[in-house]
Amino acid sequence: MSAPPGAPLQWHRREPPLPAAAVLALGPAVPALARATAERLAGGAALRAVADEQSLVVLGAGADLPWADGVRYLGRDGGTLLPTTACPTPAPALWRQALAPGDGLLLVLVPGLALVADLPTGPPDPAALTLLARGEEPS
Repeated sequence: MSAPPGAPLQWHRREPPLPAAAVLALGPAVPALARATAERLAGGAALRAVADEQSLVVLGAGADLPWADGVRYLGRDGGTLLPTTACPTPAPALWRQALAPGDGLLLVLVPGLALVADLPTGPPDPAALTLLARGEEPS
C-alpha cells in the first residue's frame, strides 16, 4: 500500500482546515491506533479501515474517528485524503488522476508518502485489529 510519490510535492498551509474524514498511523503509531479503533467499534462507531505492515488508515465521520499519539487526521480534497491543515501543489485531483484513477481506490497523500489501496467497504476485522495492536501483521 505504501510508496513514495513519483514526483515532488510542495505543501502549503491550508486555512481553514479540511473536516476530518480519516486518521492515519504510520510505523510505531499503528498499534495504538488499532487499539483505539477497536474501542470505537465496540462503542458503536461506524468505521472502515485498511492496513499494511507499516500503515493503518481508518475512515469514518469526524466525531467517530479514534485518536492515538502520532496519528495524522486527514480530510478529502479532489478525491484524495490529505492532512487537514495542508494542501499539495499540484492540485489533489491531478495526483488522484495520476496515482489512483477510477473508482474503488483510496489515495492518501502526506509529505513524503503516497498510499494507494482498495477502498474498504465494511468494518475492520476485530482479529486483524488485535494483531495490529500487538505490532503483528494480519495475514
